[in-house]
Amino acid sequence: MNDKAPGSLTVTLEGTNRSATLPLKHGSIGPSVVDIRRLYNDLGVFTFDPGYGATASCESRITYIDGDEGVLLYRGYPIEQLAEKSHFIEVAYLLLNGELPNAQQLAEFDRGVRYHTMIHEQLRRFFDGFRRDAHPMAVMCGVVGAMAAFYHDNLDITDPRQREIAAFRLIAKVPTIAAWAYKYSIGQPFMYPRNDLRYADNFLYMLNAVPTEPWVNNPILSRAMDRILVLHADHEQNASTSTVRLAGSTGANPFACIAAGIAALWGPAHGGANEAVLKMLSEIGHPKNIPAFIAEVKDKNSHTRLMGFGHRVYKNFDPRAKIMKETCHEVLGELGIKNEPLLEMAMELERIALSDEYFISRKLYPNVDFYSGIILKAMGIPTSMFTVLFAVARTVGWISQWKEMIEDPSQRIGRPRQLYTGPTRRDYIALDARP
Repeated sequence: MNDKAPGSLTVTLEGTNRSATLPLKHGSIGPSVVDIRRLYNDLGVFTFDPGYGATASCESRITYIDGDEGVLLYRGYPIEQLAEKSHFIEVAYLLLNGELPNAQQLAEFDRGVRYHTMIHEQLRRFFDGFRRDAHPMAVMCGVVGAMAAFYHDNLDITDPRQREIAAFRLIAKVPTIAAWAYKYSIGQPFMYPRNDLRYADNFLYMLNAVPTEPWVNNPILSRAMDRILVLHADHEQNASTSTVRLAGSTGANPFACIAAGIAALWGPAHGGANEAVLKMLSEIGHPKNIPAFIAEVKDKNSHTRLMGFGHRVYKNFDPRAKIMKETCHEVLGELGIKNEPLLEMAMELERIALSDEYFISRKLYPNVDFYSGIILKAMGIPTSMFTVLFAVARTVGWISQWKEMIEDPSQRIGRPRQLYTGPTRRDYIALDARP
């Protein structure tokens, strides 16, 4: 592959006289991409990129990540500024519409979310069909997918107004479903949403309140939850977002697409990372066992993994982690938590990772999953709910990405290619003639 002219590359098949000129496409920021759509027509070959780690699957204006520099932008705004100065509903508007709202736009959007928080009463019966010990993510997949059967009055994805209503319904109702999944698992009554509460407050209310006594909001915990939602709202074309886009490319309704994203997020390599952090800390058992655990991590012949450190995308540092670290210490201070073995171990691992040359040289810094897991544990949220909270936050990113894809005039059904390595053509052999 060599430069032919500015904005294009020439590809020549080795051993042949066949070549093709492929245009370069330039984004507003970040690396350019080679447009390979004519590669098969011109040269008769496809590209091979397992996991799509080097392939741009779409053109998007929503989120930008520079993993080498530790940059995360929502619609151009640094995540640090949004986490400090904004709140989740404003960020949701930004992701969906491309610009920060003015006061009137924000008030109207907030009202639209608040008045869609209740779910159809018949959906309540769905929860009774699950075992009490079912994983909340299994409940989420089932109930969110079933929403299409109850809200089929606005499923024309070609109608902008119906897309807007679907977005409101998903952003508003997924927290209700998530909280009810938790309440169902512990045998407590469902708490209906309250329109007088802000988004994060309302979610904490539905998670923690009971009918027999008043619920008092803690502003420190509420702010922590809001930050967690902001930091996880979108993360470019990750596995679950790509799943939503692929499902949506078929014309599937938005509820089915978001249910598909929830299923993809459930995987431990994706949304289950903060749950894995708590599992790792439990396996260490006691702060005195940390030196032996660290020695195992450093041992090349050991399969011991350090969870919550480093990131596939961020090769320098995770910009969300610094914000979560500050929030983590705010929450621990507010709750007065001391002498908690899991949290003591977490803080000691943090200290080692930030001072040990082994971790520094490999850029194994604590990531957002490390701190968010500690925060949620301190707030009394069980580990089985960690990925569910991730889904609550990411719903707005998924629906924003889905909306952008539907509105893209060049959008077409997703159809990845493959490198076939199975048997070549062979004829059927009768059963009595087979060896």
